Amino acid sequence: MHGTFVWNELTTTDVEAAKAFYAETLGWTFEEFPIPEGRYWVAKSGDRMVAGLGGMEVGAIPDAKDSYWFSFVGVDDVDACVAKAVARGATIVRQPVDMPNVGRVAIVRDPTGAAMGWMKGL
Repeated sequence: MHGTFVWNELTTTDVEAAKAFYAETLGWTFEEFPIPEGRYWVAKSGDRMVAGLGGMEVGAIPDAKDSYWFSFVGVDDVDACVAKAVARGATIVRQPVDMPNVGRVAIVRDPTGAAMGWMKGL
């Protein structure tokens, strides 16, 4: 799993409209998933979790104004990967943190400015 995309989430300005759109076009259903920062939903295709969805207040990019999709890559050790990234010119958007029922996550910007989440699941 190290180095592969493992999770995608939509941060949106209109949660209900986004949920309706993806339910109608892809057949997704949604289950609320409790997080400390606000309301978040897991999108499901059948019984399989396929993505996450939340409002701007829970998004990966704190200063974003428009809706966006965001990807997480699986890593063996979040803290070690973040340290390597910073040593190679990355900046930290969100420090490594343990997310209940998820694992450890961090968000970094590579030297070109592109942001990406890194995650070690439970």
